Amino acid sequence: MPAATPITTILFDLDDTLFDHIGTAWATLAATAAGRATLRGVPVEDLYRRYSELLEELHPQVMTGRISYQEARQQRFARLLAPYEPAVSAEAANEFARQYYGHYQQQRRPVAGALALLKALKPEYKIGVVTNNRLAEQQEKLRHLGMSALVDALVTSEEVGVLKPDARIYQVALARLGSEAAQTVMVGDNWTADVVGALAVGIRPVWLNRTGAVRPLPQVAELTSLEPLADVLQHLH
Repeated sequence: MPAATPITTILFDLDDTLFDHIGTAWATLAATAAGRATLRGVPVEDLYRRYSELLEELHPQVMTGRISYQEARQQRFARLLAPYEPAVSAEAANEFARQYYGHYQQQRRPVAGALALLKALKPEYKIGVVTNNRLAEQQEKLRHLGMSALVDALVTSEEVGVLKPDARIYQVALARLGSEAAQTVMVGDNWTADVVGALAVGIRPVWLNRTGAVRPLPQVAELTSLEPLADVLQHLH
């Protein structure tokens, strides 16, 4: 039997793989809603569900240039407030957005185990982050999380002009790192963007499934957490 191709490169998604977007957004919505009379008593899970739906709808439009980031933000918060404040003004929505992002800065957190994992991998592997988001925003997240010096290449959909699972964003990441697909692993939480996208270009995916969803392809390696470190490393070698 031929020897297995040695892994030289580990790619990661950022949001909900290294950065705990779900936990941060949940805590931020709770803190922001507590200061608004119309939202007191509204279950945070309801707000988070609607917020996530709006983000899922509007974010790809920003990344593909159909609407501006500012316009998407105003729409997102106006539509989030609309069921509770039917006559909400653009100014009120923008003020709520400012309050939200003020709390967001305080609530940001990594996924448990993410920083320790990058530190363990850094001496032996090239590390890339491939993310469907804006460059400046993701650079700032990595700085805040203490991960900037551990990442050799940050590749964003804003720069490349396409969203995962488009092959081009993965090809840019491989080119920047000087890596071959067969020597690379992709770790991410989004099945379509991270797993299907990686498979399409010959990268071995590892699915981070923190929510207990059903794995569509049983042959794809699965992690339910980035802890304990020794168990995670076994999936990446």
